[in-house]
Amino acid sequence: MRLKEIRKTKGISQLKLALELNMTQNTISRYETGEREPGIAELIKIADYFNVSVDYLLERTDNPNVLR
Repeated sequence: MRLKEIRKTKGISQLKLALELNMTQNTISRYETGEREPGIAELIKIADYFNVSVDYLLERTDNPNVLR
């Protein structure tokens, strides 16, 4: 998952992201290390926050654009 890469590119800390998404910093850290996988609702929240597609977040495409 590209979460860490996107977060760092945007200059957002784990804590800020966690607070924005109503999660814990520990949860964000575990998503980034692969220790834990987000559910569908969490994936959508993260993708919407960064305005990227879920497929981009999951590295299924290199195109970050959200298709609508």
